[in-house]
Order: sequence, then structure tokens, then C-alpha cells
Amino acid sequence: MFLTGFAALAVVPTLPTAARDLDGVSLFPVVAGCFVAAGLFGGVLGGHWADRSGARRPLALGMVLSVLTLLVSASSVSVWQLAAGRFVDGLAAGLVAVSVTTAIGQTYPEHLRPRMLALLSAGWVLPSLLGPPLAGLVVQWWSWRAVFYGLAALTALPAVALVLVLRRPVPHPSAGGPGAGGGPGAGQVPAERPPLLVAGLLSAGAALGQYGASAWDPRHLAAVAAGVVLLVGFAPRLLPRGTWRGARGLPVTVLLRGLTSGTYFAVEALVPLMLITERRVDAVVVGAAFTASAVLWAGASWVQGRVLQHVARHRLVTAGALVMAAAVALAVAGCSGGAPPVTAAAAMPLSAVGMGLLDPCVTVLSLGHSPPHRQGHTTSALQTNMNLGQVVVLALASAVLNACLAAGAGPLGGYRAAFALLLLPPLLVAALAVRARGD
Repeated sequence: MFLTGFAALAVVPTLPTAARDLDGVSLFPVVAGCFVAAGLFGGVLGGHWADRSGARRPLALGMVLSVLTLLVSASSVSVWQLAAGRFVDGLAAGLVAVSVTTAIGQTYPEHLRPRMLALLSAGWVLPSLLGPPLAGLVVQWWSWRAVFYGLAALTALPAVALVLVLRRPVPHPSAGGPGAGGGPGAGQVPAERPPLLVAGLLSAGAALGQYGASAWDPRHLAAVAAGVVLLVGFAPRLLPRGTWRGARGLPVTVLLRGLTSGTYFAVEALVPLMLITERRVDAVVVGAAFTASAVLWAGASWVQGRVLQHVARHRLVTAGALVMAAAVALAVAGCSGGAPPVTAAAAMPLSAVGMGLLDPCVTVLSLGHSPPHRQGHTTSALQTNMNLGQVVVLALASAVLNACLAAGAGPLGGYRAAFALLLLPPLLVAALAVRARGD
């Protein structure tokens, strides 16, 4: 998580500058969408792989890919190559996130899971303090490419060391030993084969939707239509029955993950883009906002795992969702030409506080509703709907932004309308959280 956090927090603040230099600002949703589209496939692959043979191998593959993607992005000569690099990064992130979370569910008793998830969040603290500010300085004084090349050099050796550690022989997961890294215990139902074709088509639908949201001509509208068909047709096959109608138990927890992650991802993508391209804010300031976001996410996660450990998980989900709604309201206010840019920038760390409170709780509730031999499948469903939420919410917000621009509204007016749309998901989460209660 430390390596993943350092790379992610240093890379994300550089993407708006990279898109601008590659003449691809209008395609920025594609760059962001390729990451989450690939994460759909990586999450399905990693979750089912972890159920069948433990979490070690998908974790090792994810770490190797995370180094390769930095080299692909660093050498980009077009926004499409940058998007390809983000696609590989999304695949790696899906593998790593699902593998780590599945290992926690398969290895730790229920009362320790909130603390372990909080510890993983704490692994982001040092990267959040160093990554974004250093990346901002490198971008301002040198080049955004140097950020990617530097991260590849820093990450390569630790990643190789981790892969070698993960190759050490351990008991097979079916043995049920503590070192198994998870998997079905003896006598349990074996994990089914992953629906990789369905996951691939779903990833393609997500990518088409993000591409289509970047403009309003017939070609882009056709891409949107094709993406919607693929998402509606294949997403239900990878999610628990009743997810989209918020059925009690596991389905609603999966829905909550999609709504909250989608809102947070859209805020983290569009607020920096607006600050850099419209409010002319320095990359260092945007990097500082990312730093504050990561620190406050980790702090809020620690609070829910330690200080508020006896509070019902679903109540913390409600509280976190209301904090996120307040953060989005700040983003709306920050789109006014008379408001200082710091108003919109503050939406990022405040939204992170909400996510730090609710995200570990959603994971704990989901694992509690899942049988032990299906925890990898459950984690995969969480990852899938997280990425779906990011794709759909960002695509809708981008479509509103581009529609306002096409109608002749000013850029800040378009961003204001897009952020206003983002108020709806966290308010819906606050209303549905009670349906996820553990009893």
C-alpha cells in the first residue's frame, strides 16, 4: 500500500498538466476513464484468482505491472498513449487492491478487520506528505515526464523484492493454514472460474462511455450508446443480485461503494482540472490539496477503527456521506469567479474525510455479509462496482460539463453544474446506509 500510494499520489496531480501539454484536455475523461475501466477487469481477475489459489500471485503481478505502466506513461507522445499507460495502471491497481483486501478478509478475524484497514490507510500518510508536493515541484521546475520516470526508478527495486518474497512456498489455501493467504477451506465449495469475457466487455463499455462523454458529435454519442448497452447488459452478471435496487445486506453495500467512490473520484478528477485550466492555480497548490486529502483520509480511517470502533458501521457510513455532500457543496461554491480558488480546493480534503469514515465501514459490512469461501468474490464485486461508479459518475458529470460548454455557458458555469450533479450520490448513500446494517 505504501508503494501504491506513493506512485498514485505523485502521478494523479500531474495528469491535468500532461493532458494539456499533449493537447488532450477535452479527452481528460478518457485518460481518467481508462484507469477505472481496466480496474474493472483487474478486480474481477484478482478476486477470483485469490479465491482459487490465494492472494499472493495476483498481488505480485499487480506490482510488476505498476512499474511497467509508469514507463509507458512517461514516454507518451500523445494523449492516447497516456491513456494506454493509465489503462495498464488500472489493471495493476485492480489486482493489488482486491488481493490485499481479500487477504485481510481471509486471514484476520472480524474484530481486527477495521484496524487492519485503518493500518493500510496509514500506509498512505508518508506518500501523501511527500508525493504530491514533490511531483508539483518537478512539474513546475522540470517536466511531468520526469515524475513518471522517477517513480519507475524508485518503485522497480522494491517491487522486485516484494515479488521474490511472495514467491516463497506457503501452504495451499485449501489447507486452511494461517499462511495460506486466503482461499476456500477444506470441504468448502471451490471458487468458480472468473467471468473474464464478461469483465472484458464491461471494461470496454466503461471505456466507450468515458470517450463518448468528451464531446457531443454523432461519433461520441454512438460511443455513449454502445457503452451503456454493454454496462447495462453485463454489469449485473458481476454484482450480487439486487445491487442496483439497494437490496438489504451485501447488495446495498456494493451499491454504496459505487456511489461513494464515484463521487470522490469525480471530485478528485474535475476539481484539479478546473483549478489548473480555469483558475490558473499552480501545480504545487493542487499537489498540496492531494496531500491534505490523503492525510485526512488516513486520519478519519484511524478514527473509525480506533476511536469509533463501537459505533454501528452503518451510522458511520451515513456520517461520512453527509461530510462528502458538504465537500461537493464547497466545489460548487468554488466555481464562482468571485470565490478564491482555495474554496474549491478545500472540497478535496473534506471529501477525503468522508471517505475515510465510511469506506472501511462499507468493506467491513460487505465481508460480514459474505461466507468465508466467497470473500474474494465479494471483494471483486466491491471493486467492480467501485470502478463502475467512478466511470458512470465521472461520465455523467463530464457530459453535463460538455453540454454546458456546447450551449455557450462559460467554463466555470459548466463546472458548477457538473459539481451540483455530484450532490445526489452522497445524499442517496446517507439514506440507504441503514439497509447495510450487520444485524
